[in-house]
Amino acid sequence: MTSRKGRKPASGKGRAGKGASGTDPKVEASVRGRDVVRREESPLRRATPREMPAIDGAWDEGSPLPAPVRPRRPAAQELSSRRVSSPRRDTPRDLPAVGGGAGTPAAHTSGEPEAPVASAESVTRGVLARVRGMETLEPAYEAWLELRLAYGAARVRFQEERERLDQQGSFLVGAVRAASQERAASAEPAPAAEPALTSGDAPMRDFLRQAEEKLTRAREALAKEEAESEARFQAAFEEIRSTVMDRVRRYLAGSPPRLRLLLRKVGATRAILHVERVGGDAPVLLVYLFSGRIPSRYGFLFDDSTEDVALPPAPLYPEEGVAPAEVRPEAPALVARVRAPGEVLPVKGFLPVFVPRPEGGEDFFRLLQRGPVMEVEVAEGPGFRGVLTREESERFAGHLLRLKLEGRLELEVEAG
Repeated sequence: MTSRKGRKPASGKGRAGKGASGTDPKVEASVRGRDVVRREESPLRRATPREMPAIDGAWDEGSPLPAPVRPRRPAAQELSSRRVSSPRRDTPRDLPAVGGGAGTPAAHTSGEPEAPVASAESVTRGVLARVRGMETLEPAYEAWLELRLAYGAARVRFQEERERLDQQGSFLVGAVRAASQERAASAEPAPAAEPALTSGDAPMRDFLRQAEEKLTRAREALAKEEAESEARFQAAFEEIRSTVMDRVRRYLAGSPPRLRLLLRKVGATRAILHVERVGGDAPVLLVYLFSGRIPSRYGFLFDDSTEDVALPPAPLYPEEGVAPAEVRPEAPALVARVRAPGEVLPVKGFLPVFVPRPEGGEDFFRLLQRGPVMEVEVAEGPGFRGVLTREESERFAGHLLRLKLEGRLELEVEAG
């Protein structure tokens, strides 16, 4: 019996470090690694899921590739359930038309007034809820402007509806008259004892009478709806005005606005007065402080819009009793407008100030917005003058100083 040390391999060489095939294990491992890579790249691998649809003709009977799974055709009931009938969305129905375009409601001949897009009740309820829900001035003014626009649209709608009913009534009368004339011209002469034309016109007269009764009912319904709409809008306007007025009084008492007056001398006897620009709620509070009225809009002081680029911005808004042709009055008419009784002042781009004269009466000054400052101007003739006399500048500054001493204004004076 030979020892283990004496054994020799059959090939005459040692098997240590060799594989089963007699090759080096490292070489065999690398070969196996290459085989693995080649097997991963083999087309027989199912890299494509079975449920993906195959292209027609890409699989034959007996092919080693898996049989393609074709997508199931949905049933007719399923197709019908998937279909959703939706209108065209290229032009939304609720998009307002401009200038009587496609969005204008088409005239109808039913004789009944058209239903408004939003009733006065729903509009006023929503606006008043916003005003009551916020305690600041800006949201109240935004709701006020929204209500004003809705009120104007409602008035236009009622006017158009009245015109439509009048046009429909005149058209029906004209059509009946034309039909009667045509019948009289085509009818043969009848004996005097036989009222052929009278009996033939009876159905037309009945038709006209029924149409007129229908139009009368439509006019009455429209008048009633208009009266109710007017009452709701006026009640909402009154509540908003009183709410804004109350808030302005409270804000003015709790936090007086602050002004900084800048004096610029022009020679020995003349001067130019500037007031630093104010923001936030201060313009609204200052209008009430100087005139006892509230402005019609929150951002009135910085509104430099104009309907004509060749003209400067108008000093008034076309609202609160001001017609569109009256937005550019001369100085005397503007003073009369500011002095007129009322709670709302539709001023734009300036602050009105009345300064008493020693001999009696008042001078009208305005603080006109000019970029970073407001320039003080005094009414003179049909216009305003920006270069003040020494007496005028002193009286204006003294008026502001009196308001400061009364605790209604914070004032800082700077002489340049």
